[in-house]
Amino acid sequence: MDVFLETRRLRLRRFTPGDGGRLFALDSDPEVMRYLTGGVGTSHEHIENEVLPAMIDAYDRYGGLGWWAAETAGEGGFVGWFGLHPFDATHPGEMELGYRLRREAWGRGLATEGALALLAKAFEEFGATRVVAQTYEENAASRRVLEKCGMQFVRSFRVGLPELVATPTYDAAAAEPFAGDDVEYAIDRGDWLRARGAREG
Repeated sequence: MDVFLETRRLRLRRFTPGDGGRLFALDSDPEVMRYLTGGVGTSHEHIENEVLPAMIDAYDRYGGLGWWAAETAGEGGFVGWFGLHPFDATHPGEMELGYRLRREAWGRGLATEGALALLAKAFEEFGATRVVAQTYEENAASRRVLEKCGMQFVRSFRVGLPELVATPTYDAAAAEPFAGDDVEYAIDRGDWLRARGAREG
């Protein structure tokens, strides 16, 4: 098992070709997909042929960054995934944070715990200058997680279909873009280090 990081309650490991069923089960929950596709799940074929290969390929493409299967530290039960990878080619040093968790894992602080651990990795090990995260404007729970991590609201914007199609975890054949705006949050290296100093002090 290739473990990327561990927290008190979570273990993030690399995805393997055998994880297709876990991803399919995650994306089959309409509540998990509510703010992503309007509740429509990702097809098993798309996961096996597109999503999972892209996630596995990312480790080499992004120098160790990418997407990781999130498991409980004790029993090893699958609770979803977290991602940390370059934002885009025009923003060197910037990384994008993301996550998708099973409904059973909601409300337990696991998203915040995993996101904080990845922010520490980004700034303290991978030399990130800034980390961004995006979610749907009405996804209040996800916005609260980002705010708990010290990330600040940056902008509202509308994601078009070309951008969604380019996202490995989006199945364009299954659903149209969700109506409404997305929101972007961010934190830069200086703010993270100051917040870390305050926590340690």
